[in-house]
Amino acid sequence: MSLSAAQQVIPDWPAPASVRAFSTTRTGGVSMAGFGSLNLSLATADAPDHVQENRRRFAACLPAPPGWLRQVHGDRVLDRTTLGATPPEADGSWTDHTLLPCTVLTADCLPVLFCDRGGSRVAAVHAGWRGLRAGILARAVRAMGRPPEQLLAWIGPAIGVGAYEVGADFERDFRHAWPWLEGGFKRYQGRVHADLPALARAALGQVGVTDVHGGNFCTYTDAERFFSHRRDAASGRMATTIWLEPDS
Repeated sequence: MSLSAAQQVIPDWPAPASVRAFSTTRTGGVSMAGFGSLNLSLATADAPDHVQENRRRFAACLPAPPGWLRQVHGDRVLDRTTLGATPPEADGSWTDHTLLPCTVLTADCLPVLFCDRGGSRVAAVHAGWRGLRAGILARAVRAMGRPPEQLLAWIGPAIGVGAYEVGADFERDFRHAWPWLEGGFKRYQGRVHADLPALARAALGQVGVTDVHGGNFCTYTDAERFFSHRRDAASGRMATTIWLEPDS
């Protein structure tokens, strides 16, 4: 089984040919109402049998099970080979094994993918504002085990700055935690908005990763393609996944 072009987002980045990755959209499943239709999260009020069918369809597009995590907005990034049948608490995974997907779920938070220029290691990370501030991207870079200048990153569909209004204390706390931060916030009609992709780029740049792509799909404004928790409180979740193909 494969997803149609409308049912996935393919990263636009110069990754090696051995790297395969995509994000799902909200289409192509069996869920209904606010969870319509390809909701992949069991941690929602969606009918579990619908989610399981959606997961079956998603898994049919992969070379191995997705490697689900119990995401907690933290900074833990695990070796994909250690994941068992019960999803562990973590917000990212990495691998240097072929045909072993690393997968995260999001609906407004950032899905961030990594690969090295040699196409020998990949990672997938769920990075909401808490995870960003806690340093999950730096943790993922360390887990990649490669010099940062040899890494590429791609930021998948997430809430855009125009839709992400936050309080002034949110910005103040972020800048206190990251005294080196320049940018990352904008003002619209006097109100503070957080730019999650810009914050991710800043965090990656701080640890030497500058080859960063994506960040141009807004989940909030594109209701036809994406789930958004801020737009629709009872919303589904999309998956972003990455794996390595064997050398041909």
